[in-house]
Parts: sequence; structure tokens; C-alpha cells
Amino acid sequence: MITKAIIPVAGWGTRRLPITKIIEKSMLPVGNRPLVDYSVQELIKAGVKDIYMVISNVEPCQVQEFYKDNLALNQYLVERGKEDRLKLAKTLPDDVTIHYTVQDPSGKYGTAVPIAMVVEEYSIDEPVLVFMGDDFIWNPGGESAAEALIRAVENPDESAILGVEIDKSKVEKYGVLSAENGKLVGVVEKPKPEDAPSNLINVSKYVMAPELLQEIVKYVNEHDFGPKDQEYMVTDPIDDYIKRGGVMRVAPTSGEYLDGGSVEGWLHANNVVCGK
Repeated sequence: MITKAIIPVAGWGTRRLPITKIIEKSMLPVGNRPLVDYSVQELIKAGVKDIYMVISNVEPCQVQEFYKDNLALNQYLVERGKEDRLKLAKTLPDDVTIHYTVQDPSGKYGTAVPIAMVVEEYSIDEPVLVFMGDDFIWNPGGESAAEALIRAVENPDESAILGVEIDKSKVEKYGVLSAENGKLVGVVEKPKPEDAPSNLINVSKYVMAPELLQEIVKYVNEHDFGPKDQEYMVTDPIDDYIKRGGVMRVAPTSGEYLDGGSVEGWLHANNVVCGK
């Protein structure tokens, strides 16, 4: 059973300026909840007990504020006879803990960095789920992304990547999964439709085995990319992991990928969740 998950939520969210000047990107509302909470609640339902969030060094951190108890609000609800709303104000079950790691936005940048930071800080040596904080899979009534990933791995030495099926004519915007016998061969970045190995796209949702986690730590520590050179992309150590014989299963999902990183994506997510 996988009981740990990493969720990177640091960064300025520059694609969503000016609103992200005052609201953290992962806290932008979809329906009546922040973006990141869709993944958090999904992970909790899948059995996760420890969530490691990588946050920016900004005070106050809105993510931290959201996930801690608001005692003044609770008292107000009790005093006004609105006890039925206490469960809405409680954002975490008592048996779930969120651990916070602070990432300096002026330091190393890219999807591999926050994962490496958490693995080193907490000496993680077991499989973990890794979800990004500004998107989620919407599949009410069906299997969640977390459940699909957990089901895909056959032993603790294997990893898994979620594959979202889209129309092949739209693959040029994404990294497309190349797989053989249900195992990832590689990710082809933004191919033309006629060159795409499949219509399954990478949405950065994984189960990562200990061997892959150490590959990511090694990649971040042994490279010194300048701020204008390239990002520390997690797909690079994933490629190395596969080349060394590591197994990464492809976990298809029937859910819809909703992304709050752009205005259009965020509006679409709200329309889907609100049933419009």
C-alpha cells in the first residue's frame, strides 16, 4: 500500500499573472475548492496518510493556511448554530499529515527539483505518488488517477505514469507516451499527430519507486544548469531509469484532465466541475 505523496506547489505562476500576484496558483478556485485540493482529497481516498508539499518562501503561505484548522471560524459556526458546516471547514482528516518543504524560487527550477528536495529531506525510501498542484483528473463515479496508478504497479520496485487519452489531432501541445506491453518506453515531446506514438499524454502524475527517486536526486545534484539554460525536467531521470532497466507501467485513465495553468483551462475546469 502506498501511503505517501509529493505535491509541488511552489513557483510564481507567471502564466496566470496578474491574479497570481495575490493568489497562489494552486489556490485558484475551481467550483468551491482550490485547485490543489482536488488532488489532495483524491490521494486521501486512495489511502495516502503523509503528503509532502513543496511551497514557496512567501509569508503567509495560503496553502498552509487552507489546510490548518481555523479555530476562530469554528467557534463562529458553533456560536451561530451552524455546526453542520464544521465538516466543510475541516480540510484534512485527523489521520492525515501535510509536511511542508520550502523551495527558494531563485534556486534550481523544474519538475525534478521539488521531488529531489523531499526525498532528501525526509529520507524517503518507499514508493510514493507524485502529483502536480495546479491540475487534476476529473472522473466522478469512476476510478481516480491515484487508484489507477496504484493498481498499475505489480511490486514496490516498479513505477507508473498516468496516460490520459486525447484526440490525436491535439497531441502537439503535450508529451506523448510511447509504450510497449504496458510499459513506458519514452515520452515524445510535442510530436506532430502523424508522428505521435500514441494518443496518451503525460500529465505528470506518477508512482515513483525508490530507485527512480534516487535517480531524480542524482540528476538534480550532479547537474548545474543556469537559470537560462534549461529546467531540471523529471522526464530526463525517468528516461535514465528506464534505460537502466527500471519498469514504469502506463496507467490509462478514463477521466478528464483539467488544468488551471491557463485562463482557458481554468475556466473549462470550472465549467466541467460545476456542470455547465
